[in-house]
Amino acid sequence: MQQIGAVLFALALLHTFSAKSFERLAHRFPRHGGLLHLLGEVEVVFGFWAMVLLVVMAFVAGPQNAIAYAETQQYTEPLFVFVVMVVAASRPVLDFVQRLIDLLSGGRPLLQAWLGLALVPLAGSLITEPAAMTLAALMLAPQIFREGVPEWRKYAALGVLFVNVSIGGTLTAYAAPPVLMVAGTWQWDSAFMAANFGWKAALAVLVNASAVTWLLRGQLRNGGSPAQAERAPAPLWTSMIHLAFLAAVVVLAHHPVLFLGLFLFFLGFTTAYPKHQSPLILKEALLVGFFLAGLVVLGSMQQWWLQPIVEGLQPLALFFGALGLTAITDNAALTYLGSLIDGITPQAQYMLVAGAVAGGGLTVIANAPNPAGVALLRKGFRDESIGALGLLAGALAPTAVAALAFFL
Repeated sequence: MQQIGAVLFALALLHTFSAKSFERLAHRFPRHGGLLHLLGEVEVVFGFWAMVLLVVMAFVAGPQNAIAYAETQQYTEPLFVFVVMVVAASRPVLDFVQRLIDLLSGGRPLLQAWLGLALVPLAGSLITEPAAMTLAALMLAPQIFREGVPEWRKYAALGVLFVNVSIGGTLTAYAAPPVLMVAGTWQWDSAFMAANFGWKAALAVLVNASAVTWLLRGQLRNGGSPAQAERAPAPLWTSMIHLAFLAAVVVLAHHPVLFLGLFLFFLGFTTAYPKHQSPLILKEALLVGFFLAGLVVLGSMQQWWLQPIVEGLQPLALFFGALGLTAITDNAALTYLGSLIDGITPQAQYMLVAGAVAGGGLTVIANAPNPAGVALLRKGFRDESIGALGLLAGALAPTAVAALAFFL
């Protein structure tokens, strides 16, 4: 089953990297467009192949073993990302953040975009990376990811956004999934993270955001969609209540029973005051949760070949190995495997985590919040899909900046 799991994982990777081709086929063969469009949804890929794995497992190892395997996996992260996306993308939260950005930028488009690419990813160290990705994507969509902006510049901005979110959560010990996987085992607290990772990450975030904002200076326009301009902002008191819900979800991030119960209260509040709300992004968030759950099911069977690679690398090689491996597997899974290694040196610990977070923008699956960014921004790209090669090309330069910063 481990070998079958590895083969299906490889097929899922190939499917992920060719998702844009399915979108093109959907337009070319409209008779089967619905199925092809579904297979072209990046968020569906890993969930689909996880279902294939469970069906194969039921035939090979028996239905009971397949059910037991699925039920013993840890789905807290997919559930948390689903909930935090919906809450963070609610109209009162977005209106509050937009007010803050407008206040800090004075309404200047260049500064608005820079804050969306720098300040919001760094805020991920407080509100968690998935929440930061959701807010940044929705704020930047009408500015950058729209018609009239050259496709290659959109990919450059997307690469910066993904890399900055991946490294921007390293100022604390709880906001970035790859850090969270090792913080308890290696006794890394937020003070340690700020001193050893945070300031370097902040420097790289500022450099990346400044470079791509300058690149886009000719295409930037005021933030906010036409729909937002036509309506009054949500009252401040509703924003405060929504922010309280968001804070509570972040605090309860490791307790799915509690944050899901809180989410039901949140849904009740939005229903009670519909005039202050916009449609919740339930579909997009569910697709992202499905993607991450599929990654959990498939990724759990890759330890047998990944862990020997991680264990056999010296610190410098471990950095570049983690940088490369995170492009084909979730960076949190890599650092978790590192936490299982007995006697790993402090230098190797640092190199593993630094490489994992630096490479978090190279692909859709490299970092848990990336599927959220894809789900919210893909409509701004040609064929309403994001190509794997385009994302990789856009992320190479900011990844190099992040890697250099972590060597300081």
